[in-house]
Amino acid sequence: MEEHHHEHPHAETRAVVNRLSRAIGHLEAVKTMVEEGRDCTQVLIQLAAVKSAINNTGKLILKDHLNHCMVEAAKSGDQQAFDDLNEAIDRFLK
Repeated sequence: MEEHHHEHPHAETRAVVNRLSRAIGHLEAVKTMVEEGRDCTQVLIQLAAVKSAINNTGKLILKDHLNHCMVEAAKSGDQQAFDDLNEAIDRFLK
């Protein structure tokens, strides 16, 4: 994938950073659970919560990207931006 570099403000940057910080904290708590030998089913449930938090953060980033970056790409006819987005979505959904 050729990297497509562009810089511009994102409407959801603060929300994304906050969500990532919470997910990191939650993942650290799961790590502690494992180190303490906590019940495996509880660890799995907490991992599912972390996974959900990461997926929801990805959705927020995708929406922001569609509403800003891809609108501009469409206006300028930037096919590479669409190709990059398709590849990123494929990787995110694996």
